[in-house]
Amino acid sequence: MSTELPGAGVVVTGGAGGIGSALARRFAAEGARVGVADLDPQACQAVADEIGGVPLPGDVASEGGVQALVEAAREALGSIDVFCANAGVAPTGGPEAAEDAWAGAWEVNVMAHVRAARLLLPDWLDRGRGHFLAVVSAAGLLTSLGSAPYSVSKHGALAFAEWLAATYRHRGITVQAVCPQGVRTRMLADTGPAGQLIMGESAIAPEQVADSVLEAWPDGRFLVLPHPEVADYYAARATQNERWLGGMNKLQRKIEDALG
Repeated sequence: MSTELPGAGVVVTGGAGGIGSALARRFAAEGARVGVADLDPQACQAVADEIGGVPLPGDVASEGGVQALVEAAREALGSIDVFCANAGVAPTGGPEAAEDAWAGAWEVNVMAHVRAARLLLPDWLDRGRGHFLAVVSAAGLLTSLGSAPYSVSKHGALAFAEWLAATYRHRGITVQAVCPQGVRTRMLADTGPAGQLIMGESAIAPEQVADSVLEAWPDGRFLVLPHPEVADYYAARATQNERWLGGMNKLQRKIEDALG
């Protein structure tokens, strides 16, 4: 059963911009008590002030950072009923990407989720309820041309969310994975011409992602797809894999031709 938002204590990581701030605004509008967590203290404070929430500046790229966030959120909110693991990084490149790029993607996009769940689950299981919302990306269902670290880590994030759902659903834990394609955020802008070529035309506003989350909230469905066509791509990947890979490689060649 999904968590009732009025009065709920909600933490949103990466909450100072993009999808995170859109979700923070929507949760607050629904009556939740929202903790806005972000690396940028000033932006974090600004969003918290706007929505009547609590600023929780900090870095989720380490075990200590996640622990500090959870402790601060519990002190400020009284309880954490919903944890929205939204913070993410998308370094470009393939195997040649630097070790710290790969490590950073793994720490933020995967281990921040694992570490938060490790700290939250004992209380949630005792209470028989809790809600883990993982903002994953369609890259976790498909792939992300131009960024192997992002694609690989987002597959890991989805795998962990699936594991949580399969393991704890019967004990009152709701897990949802939000998997949009292009969203008009700074992350998309940072992908440059390649990202615009792949996702520019279909990119949606962060508020549309938040709308999709709230629409899917009552039934607690696992996959939240702000771009419905992703379901068809995901099915094709599973059932027509060679054809799907061929199509992705054709898109890669199109990108290379366009970029010279």
